[in-house]
Amino acid sequence: MTLDGTSVLVLTTNYGTEQDELKKPVEVLREAGARVTVAAQRREPVRTLVSDRRPGEVVEPDTTLADAAAEEYDAVVVPGGTLNADTLRTDEDARRLLSAFAAADKPVAAICHGPWLLVDTGLARDRELTSYPSLRPDLENAGARWVDREVVVDTAGGHPLITSRRPDDLRAFSGAVVRTLEGRAG
Repeated sequence: MTLDGTSVLVLTTNYGTEQDELKKPVEVLREAGARVTVAAQRREPVRTLVSDRRPGEVVEPDTTLADAAAEEYDAVVVPGGTLNADTLRTDEDARRLLSAFAAADKPVAAICHGPWLLVDTGLARDRELTSYPSLRPDLENAGARWVDREVVVDTAGGHPLITSRRPDDLRAFSGAVVRTLEGRAG
């Protein structure tokens, strides 16, 4: 396992996270040997959605956003889902965690609507990134350089920032997170 000894925190709300954007990166990271912890707002089941409208699978969180500490993890992943991302961006604990990962020069990864949290933490400024296309104006207004690619890994602005556009990009997104962590482990 290439990521043995590596730990990753996934931030989510308890309702509205895009099912595959939560589950797929967790699966890929665990298959690579990482210890993955899902942190939700409350110690209640995470009710995911498919395409922001159909009920998805239920995921049990491992901890809460309030109880999670960035210093215990090597990277953070922010899945999308419009409701999830719109709620996370205003969550004090989610903003605290993301800012702490960036300040510690640890990889920050966000997919689809997840980059909204980058806007509200100031982490989009002067970074090249991508997102779900409708977020482009928000990210550009926050000072980001938005590009339309399946995955963008920006290492020029300090901490590694990994972003993707949509569920169709999950293979590239998850692979980029694994490669980034492999590069840091060596």
